Amino acid sequence: MTKGQILVVDDEAAQREILRTILAAEGYQVEVAKSAAEALDKGGRRRFDLVLTDLRMPGADGLSLVRELSREDPPTLVIVMTGFGSLDSAEQAMKQGAFDYLTKPLERDDLLRIVGRAFERMGLIQENRLLRQQLEERYRIEGIVGSHYRMREVFDKLHKVSSSNSTVLIVGESGTGKELIARAIHRHGPRRDRPFVAVSCAAIPETLIESELFGYEKGAFTGAVSRRQGLFETADKSTLFLDEIGELNVNMQSKVLRALQEREIRRVGGHDSTKVDVRIIAATNKNLEEEVGKGRFRGDLYYRLNVVTVPLPPLRERSTDIPQLAEYFVRRACDEAGRPPMPVTTEAMRLLLQYHWPGNVRQLEAVLQRAVLLSDGQKIDYADLPIEVRFSTLPSREPGPAAHGATYRFLLPSGGIELEAVEREFILQAMESSGWVIAKAAKLLGLSYRTLQYRLEKFQISRNGGDGVGAPDEEPGETGPGPRQV
Repeated sequence: MTKGQILVVDDEAAQREILRTILAAEGYQVEVAKSAAEALDKGGRRRFDLVLTDLRMPGADGLSLVRELSREDPPTLVIVMTGFGSLDSAEQAMKQGAFDYLTKPLERDDLLRIVGRAFERMGLIQENRLLRQQLEERYRIEGIVGSHYRMREVFDKLHKVSSSNSTVLIVGESGTGKELIARAIHRHGPRRDRPFVAVSCAAIPETLIESELFGYEKGAFTGAVSRRQGLFETADKSTLFLDEIGELNVNMQSKVLRALQEREIRRVGGHDSTKVDVRIIAATNKNLEEEVGKGRFRGDLYYRLNVVTVPLPPLRERSTDIPQLAEYFVRRACDEAGRPPMPVTTEAMRLLLQYHWPGNVRQLEAVLQRAVLLSDGQKIDYADLPIEVRFSTLPSREPGPAAHGATYRFLLPSGGIELEAVEREFILQAMESSGWVIAKAAKLLGLSYRTLQYRLEKFQISRNGGDGVGAPDEEPGETGPGPRQV
């Protein structure tokens, strides 16, 4: 058993052999390379625990090697060596991602001490990754992604309530995944072998909701040519998910309450009651306690539903889950579209993290699915994101806190908005963000170069507010008379 695998990179053969001898004598498995290019080639064929590299070498230097290795997942630990004793070059390497540095001529004890520290760090990293993996497995449920402490609380509560038949109330904004949680509770509960039945109380007209939930007898109303079961009967011995239950009118609330209390229902037009054994999971984006106080929701039904409450946080309050969610949604969208996996660039991820996501997880999924389908490249870049995501983080042109990078928001007037005014504002922000370079602004907006030129002329947008005065700019690959001014 070796202590670990080390790659030594130095353009001096004698130095490479000295380091190989010292490290091998301590039980390390050592390979050598005479250049950064050879090191990257060897690193592409096998994984090294540690790279020990000279900073000054012909061709690509040690700093370029540090940058490349720091991009790996997990990043390879790198110790740099400099023969100049320059703290500036060593500090630069540390900023690029190096673990530590050594100055030449090397001292054997210093070498072994720093290499030992590097392996101690590597052990801690591996231990943390293992613990994180175990944590993720503990809090992983099919289709539900998140490791934020608010989501861990959700998972803990979900595991506890799933094994019972208790009524559950899931509360959260639209798009937070309430139905996913309801399905997970059913799937891990004692009724998992029966079909999960779901209905949106907001999607059914008030005149039809009673017959939809409780069924009807033949002749109960015009068109009732035969008896029909309602969803309560369909969900007998199973789970009925009542989504957006806060939308039920007070009359229907009383009938649902009776069904929960008596465990029986009466079809529309019928006289006899039918016993049902249904587990109820309800969900709402309203604050039912406030609705009770305003007289819009029955207090007795609220207390009957509120046996166990599962609150789902909005995405903006668990933004640390966005990278994990993005990876999950992109991978799934790529699988569905038959495309190879597509990474999300750093710039695109920055925009995803800074956007406020009013539509929550559902909106994030839709944005990334669209990006996968429309992307012309092999990765999701900022230009693949919709305009509201790209522009939400542009600084305001107004003085004050927003001018220092705060999120820009449109304030919509009560009388409505003029779409051309919004379009002009977006174009103006794009031009300012790109330094008034048309090609960059066009890419940011997802427009062609000539289309943006046309719109600049249409809206009379210029850098100083005058007529057609701005910075010269030329789009590579455009044909025409040459540079044009805005």
